[in-house]
Amino acid sequence: MKSHTEYLWFNTRRQKEFVNITGECERILKESGIREGFMLVSAMHITAGVWVNDNESGILQDAMDFLEELAPFRADYRHHRTGETNGDAHLKNLLTHHQVIIPVTEGKLDLGPWQTIFYAEFDGQRRKRVVVKIIGE
Repeated sequence: MKSHTEYLWFNTRRQKEFVNITGECERILKESGIREGFMLVSAMHITAGVWVNDNESGILQDAMDFLEELAPFRADYRHHRTGETNGDAHLKNLLTHHQVIIPVTEGKLDLGPWQTIFYAEFDGQRRKRVVVKIIGE
């Protein structure tokens, strides 16, 4: 079995943003030479996530609205007592999760017809990273 690891770095322009990283994941898979296995894509920050969904502006905005409704910015989060102001971003991470595993079949990401891999940023405008690790043959 082989493995291949690469890191993607982000510094988003907006505080909250979905970034389509499917193309980068496909590039990394191709460079790995792995034809059968799995790709792990994991945000290495607790205020960001990785999410698979449709790359359609309506669903992306609906998702962000949904996350804002469930975990809105509030001044009274207990986490803010530490001096931080990103309690909502931590909760949004819980809702989207920090990683996904994608099957690799015949050298390609085995995604459904509308599935796209997104880096989900909830406390942006600073440098963060994602690890992409592929294992297989």
